[in-house]
Amino acid sequence: MNKQRRKAIEHLRKRLDGLKLAVEELRNEAEALRDGEQEYYDNMPQSFQDGEKGQAAEAAVSSFDEALSAMDEIESQIGEADGHLEQAAA
Repeated sequence: MNKQRRKAIEHLRKRLDGLKLAVEELRNEAEALRDGEQEYYDNMPQSFQDGEKGQAAEAAVSSFDEALSAMDEIESQIGEADGHLEQAAA
């Protein structure tokens, strides 16, 4: 592999690092929102928890958990892609 292609691969890897940081920031924001919704649910009176508002809050927390799981997968895939690029440059 020539120097120009190695430099291009390094540029791609730096962009992947930026993407990983962006996903981490999004994950942190989603976690904070999930935690806020969980706290909202936890502080509801029992009668509200069992009602429509409580069910909606539980559903939101569950959706946040699914989103966070998907973000974990994205981060893993970014790491895998970076590893492959590193191997290509070797």
